[in-house]
Amino acid sequence: MNPISYLKTGVIHCDDNKKVLAEIPSDCIDLIYLDPPFFSNRKYEVIWSDEAEVRSFDDRWQGGIQVYTAWMRERAIELHRILKPTGSLYLHCDWHANAHLRVMLDSVFGAKNFQNEVVWYYRGGGVSATRWGRRHDTILFYTKGKDWTFNVDPVRTEYSESVMKSKPSRYDKSYRKNKVYSGYRPNPLGKHPDDVWPIQPLMPSDKTERLGYPTQKPEALLERIILASSNKGDIILDPFCGCGTAIAVAHKLDRAWLGIDISPTALGIMQRRMEKIGASVDLEGLPVTEDDLRKLRPFEFQNWAINRINGTHSPRKSGDMGIDGYSFMEQLPVQVKQSGAGRVTVDTFETAIERSGNNKGYIIAFSFTKDAREEVARVKAEKGMEIELVEVATLVNAPPDKITPELSDLFPALPKDFLGLPLPPPRSKAARPSLEELVRSDKAPRLADALD
Repeated sequence: MNPISYLKTGVIHCDDNKKVLAEIPSDCIDLIYLDPPFFSNRKYEVIWSDEAEVRSFDDRWQGGIQVYTAWMRERAIELHRILKPTGSLYLHCDWHANAHLRVMLDSVFGAKNFQNEVVWYYRGGGVSATRWGRRHDTILFYTKGKDWTFNVDPVRTEYSESVMKSKPSRYDKSYRKNKVYSGYRPNPLGKHPDDVWPIQPLMPSDKTERLGYPTQKPEALLERIILASSNKGDIILDPFCGCGTAIAVAHKLDRAWLGIDISPTALGIMQRRMEKIGASVDLEGLPVTEDDLRKLRPFEFQNWAINRINGTHSPRKSGDMGIDGYSFMEQLPVQVKQSGAGRVTVDTFETAIERSGNNKGYIIAFSFTKDAREEVARVKAEKGMEIELVEVATLVNAPPDKITPELSDLFPALPKDFLGLPLPPPRSKAARPSLEELVRSDKAPRLADALD
């Protein structure tokens, strides 16, 4: 099916997905994949430390599994409404809540529209001495109507080695008693996939996909779902985007996409991920004016400010000793105030800078009093300490520094035609100098000295 022309795609919304879903037209989404926060993920629940996540966490957890299931049901009703009559939904969960969510989805989609309980099987460490090792998640596959997209050929799997080595005549003999299989031959494109998917999760050492998101799913898992249950040009929706794996895979497979996540921090991660693969991204719902920023909760505002300067968040969200984050590159202390800042703010931050072993730092606030500026001047004159006062208006009106500088930023004197050339490939391991050669070269006379 062709995408609905009045639905804007290529957008990531920053808001509670219940609110955004209510604004999406009915019968317009081809495939929905959702990986909501599992009922088990107490320690992973507040991943980005946004205040919005904290509030959402409280909404789901007060009252236990019944409240969690009711919270999910409100969203499932909207997801069913916006799904096309030929559309499909895949809900990713684990053993803590899969039975409750299965019953809930039966009531929303109808038990007759339940198609599969897919088992995502994976290997990993950590076993219990008192029970079987838990090695799978559950993906509940529902459709909206009696007809839906299912492309089997792109997701076929390999036959076992014994099947492929068997001669057709011998292979058929074991099935001759059963007329259904009397003419069976292996499909040259591969085996029809079943509902157990052995796909390895992302390892901590993975440097190609891992973004630091603790519950990040591998792209191979989403690729199988999207290839099977959608076609090129279809619209894919992920209402719990997280770090954007579903929308990234959708873009790579030439599908239109739409994402939602409540965390402003997550949107920044996803925007960089999508732009890296050549996707054009519109972010909606992010604060864009000073008035918007004043309305944010404290942690939300703090995260916005640190992200705006491409800084690093303090690992401690409370009891941080006056340091909310660290600046990009220099890693200097940063304090964020969602108000005006006076002399007392500068005094306390001065102590925090000294305690951190630095001699410079930044305070971000909406405004600064005359006393604050005078205190900054005094500290610089008496101690040589630099405290830079940054007004929020400056951050709103100026684009943030680039996280990854371009070659033109690092080498402005280089000709433009050179800057467009790809970087040379790295040397092979065999061509790299040994440790002894590096030591000798370091002790050798400098070339510049030799030429003098």
